Amino acid sequence: MKLIDEASITVEAGNGGHGCVSFRREKYIPRGGPDGGDGGDGGSVYLKADKSINTLADFRHTRRFHAGRGQDGSGRNRTGSKGEDLRISLPPGTVVRDVDTGELIGDLLRDGQEILVAEGGRHGLGNTRFKSSTNRTPRQSTQGTEGESRTLFLELKLLADVGLLGLPNAGKSTLISRLSAARPRIAEYPFTTLQPHLGVVSLGEHERFVMADVPGLIEGAAEGAGLGTRFLKHLSRTRLLLHLVDVAPFDPASEPVAAVRTIEDELSRHGAGLYDRERWLVLNKIDLLPESRREAHCEAIVERIGRDLPVYRISAATGEGTETLKYDIWKFLQR
Repeated sequence: MKLIDEASITVEAGNGGHGCVSFRREKYIPRGGPDGGDGGDGGSVYLKADKSINTLADFRHTRRFHAGRGQDGSGRNRTGSKGEDLRISLPPGTVVRDVDTGELIGDLLRDGQEILVAEGGRHGLGNTRFKSSTNRTPRQSTQGTEGESRTLFLELKLLADVGLLGLPNAGKSTLISRLSAARPRIAEYPFTTLQPHLGVVSLGEHERFVMADVPGLIEGAAEGAGLGTRFLKHLSRTRLLLHLVDVAPFDPASEPVAAVRTIEDELSRHGAGLYDRERWLVLNKIDLLPESRREAHCEAIVERIGRDLPVYRISAATGEGTETLKYDIWKFLQR
């Protein structure tokens, strides 16, 4: 399913039921007195995280949601039933904001977590409530109040332990398909990844972590260029970034050191702490270099970059070096 990571919806809680004006009328019981019951409360709207959902695609067409209205009260002191609450299921990782005020309402992180976004109206009071020693036949009641109505902006940020970043064609999709069961499109031209992908990397029965592959970044991504702009946010929750670099690019513009500088600049401009996040440098496609030149070539790149980052040399295509990388990631996440 195509990942939809933004949506706007309108939620309306149910109105409260009105109170009833009624008097007891039974044979042989004169002046029976008031017996109008209260109305029921309106239903509220909740958002709930559901791990079986991984996209906001359901909200492309259905954008308005209503909770149940409270039933009006009736005679014989019968209280109206409460309106049915509405629970809207969303994928974990969804951030919820109020469109009108910009207020951050909540962040759904855990499966089963719920947040109240629109409270139902309060019930009205029946005339029984107004009976007193000086008012034996009250004819007043109150109406139920209206439920809350809000327009919400939903933004899905993928929940992953490790995020892959790099220029287009750096080999991110190949790496995630090598380490996990994810199968993104892979080709020899840029921008084959058009949507984020999640892959679960397993080391054992209970040893696994989640890796995210986002579309490749280009210069100016933080200002809106290319495909990576809207997907940088998906890296904001990760604990570790793997910065993939093509050590043998066909395009001179993708020269390894310049590629690293470009990505670092975009991380710095984007903010959200991405530049200071734990980041490892992964020199990919070493299989394209003659074996006698690999060591010297990679050392020269690292020296010119001048960053004190952990460095790995791999070939995502052949699998060389990927097992070591995988186990070192697991050790880091455990720490």
